This record gives sequence, structure tokens and C-alpha cells, in this order.
Amino acid sequence: MEAMSIYLSAGNSTAEFTPAQLKEMLFDALTALGERRRVLVVPPDQTRIHSRSGELTRYAWEYYGDSLKAILPALGTHSAMSPAAITRMFGDVPQSLFHAHNWRTDIVTLGEVPAEFIHEKSEGKLNYAWPAQINKLIASGEFDLVLSIGQVVPHEVIGMANYNKNILVGTGGREGINRSHYLGAVYGMERIMGRADNPVRQVLNYASDHFLKHIPIVYVHTVVSRNAEGHLAVRGLFIGDDVECFHRAADLSLAVNFEMLDRPIQKAVVYLEPHEFKSTWLGNKAVYRTRMALADGGDLIILAPGMKEFGEDPTIDKLIRKYGYRGTPNTLAAVERDSQLASDLSAAAHLIHGSSEGRFNITYCPGNLTKEEIESVGFRYADLASMTARYDPEKLKNGYNTVDGEEVFYISNPGLGLWAYRGRFHS
Repeated sequence: MEAMSIYLSAGNSTAEFTPAQLKEMLFDALTALGERRRVLVVPPDQTRIHSRSGELTRYAWEYYGDSLKAILPALGTHSAMSPAAITRMFGDVPQSLFHAHNWRTDIVTLGEVPAEFIHEKSEGKLNYAWPAQINKLIASGEFDLVLSIGQVVPHEVIGMANYNKNILVGTGGREGINRSHYLGAVYGMERIMGRADNPVRQVLNYASDHFLKHIPIVYVHTVVSRNAEGHLAVRGLFIGDDVECFHRAADLSLAVNFEMLDRPIQKAVVYLEPHEFKSTWLGNKAVYRTRMALADGGDLIILAPGMKEFGEDPTIDKLIRKYGYRGTPNTLAAVERDSQLASDLSAAAHLIHGSSEGRFNITYCPGNLTKEEIESVGFRYADLASMTARYDPEKLKNGYNTVDGEEVFYISNPGLGLWAYRGRFHS
């Protein structure tokens, strides 16, 4: 593409865009792009169902009609979407348009970010190059528009989700995903979350600048948060092909998705919606997004009715079961001695991210994992039915509640925000 452009920049912390407004704004931006005959849409999967990307993909299909040739959900390491999940998120968009990304086989390597760059950004801790890998469909050259749709929200690996992460990680390959996740873990999750500029993003930006310029990618960024009534509202829509467009969305997301608390939380209860969260690989967002808010010795209780596994990928599931969430030193030592874990660094990063490092207690209440399984990976276990009866998601409101004289901080979906105690967050 030629000059970098922002085609739409709309929203603020009180905006609540209706579906009709979203459709009109998207159509206006697509019209400004000019005619496109072969379009590939890259939305997230069902783990980002609240992003409104399903709705926006549907509108793009309505706009382009037969010119929309393929839809490639940015699965990353997640399992392929089932037909039912596709219908739930994308409605009546034809199932025949959808392609499942396989992070182990469906990729092309466009180039490498030099090891010297990684060494510098990791503050001397890492010495590997980073391969810029993307799905072969995107790399094929057969599309005159790649429309990347997603939500900008605080994220544990990349600071703020979306933008080129949707392409380079969401449709990335094994080594690229592994090494980017490990870089974030080694650098420190709490130094990254909520920050649009950080070492992992700088690596992806290097790859964009050097290896993606020839691909006609346009990014559609949503910003979503809860309104005063507790309902989800689209606060912003930003469409463009450059980093400035992303930064505008990130600034708004930080304003509406980041809750800064004046005192640490002693007890947090987090609910994981069963259609969205079936593994600790995803469900540990309950840990990631609250860890900066939890008091030393505090308790995190995770109500997980859909929980049935640890990793979405069978290989990673076995590694999690083998090593568990036992803190950074144990995980780094395991990487040194186990070549299989060393070759799946995203799993190692996940083990670091999911550990409280002994600072607070994590209790899982899973629908489909046993007490023995949960305790074997280093978490505490509690019965889902009894804990749901005590901490009823139907009765609790987001934020502070009093349950039988006990103060509890409730979060209905950890994927929608980031919580931090002011004294722990250093900008």
C-alpha cells in the first residue's frame, strides 16, 4: 500500500455506538479504501466474542458480497472454531468462507528480526532471532485487501491486544508465537500489561516495517467496556493501516478498560463464561488481569463451569500437566533441562504467567476437571456448586460486594479489563 492512512477515528470514554452506527462507519471507511475485488477478513475467534468482531465481519461480508473470498480467524494456538461457535459469533456468514489456521503447519516465514534486536529489547536476557511468520493465505498475494478486525484491550503478552499481533501472532507460526510469548514473560508481565509500547510490540513493529509492507493490511480496532448499567458498550472504532491508528485505540482502551484501585484486593471472585473459557490456557486471564490488584496473601477464586483442560493444544496440555504453575525459577530451570519445553516456549511463558509466584492464592472451581488434576498443577481446588452458591454470579455486581459480612471484589469477565492497585503499578 502507498501512504499510511487513518480511515476512521471515532469514539471517547462515554460513547455507546449502536449496531447501525458501527455498520455505517465501517461502510464509510471501506468506501474510502476504494474498490477491492478479492478480500480476506482476519477476525479473532470465540475467545474474543465480546470484541464485536463477529458483527463487523458480518457487515464486511454484506459490503463486499462475492468479493469477500475468505475468512481466517486468528486462532494463534487456540483450537479451531466449531460450526456452532462460528454461527454463534458470525451469524449467517457462510461457513464455507472460513479457514482454520494451524500454527504448526500453515505458515510462511517472511524474514527474521535479528537476534541483536531481541537481545537489546530483552535487556540482555535472550539471544535468539524472531521469525516473522504468517498464515500462507495472507502471504499468498492473491488478496487486494486483508481486513484485520479485533479489539484493543490490555493484554498480558503484548501490553495492549490487536494491531499487528492479530496477524503475526494470531495467524503466526510455532516459533514466532513461542519466542514472542517467552520474551514477554522474561521481560515481566507486570511491566508490560496496559502499555502499548513495550519490547514484544517493538519486535512486531520491526517485523511489520520490514516484512509486511507489501501486504495490503487494514486494521479495524474496537474498544469495548461496560457502561454504568453493566452492559457492554462500544466506546471506539478506529480503522487504518498504521501504528498511529492503533495508538489512538490503545489510549482510549487504557481510559475505559483499566481500573486503578486505591487499595489492594483481599479476595477476588472471577467468573469464566463457559462458551469462552474451556482451558486454563485461556482461563488464566483471571490470574493475569487481576495479579497487580491482589494483596500479598490475598485470595483469587475462579468460577470456571466450562473448564475441561489445561492447554487447547494437546502437546501444551501435556506440558502444563507435567510442570504446573510453579513460578518463574522452576519454569526457567525446566526450560534448561527439558528440550521439549524449550521448543514450546509459549507453554513456558504461560506457566510463568499463570503462577502467583507464591504471593497470593489461586483457587479454581472447574466444571470438568478433578480436584487431583487441579492440585497437580499447583492450584487450589474448590467445588464449583458450593462456591457458586456462596458467590452467585447472578447476584454479584462488578466491583466490591459484601457476602455474609465478607468483602469480595467480583469480575464477570477478566478478558474485558485490567485491574491494578495504584501502589503496585508504576508507569
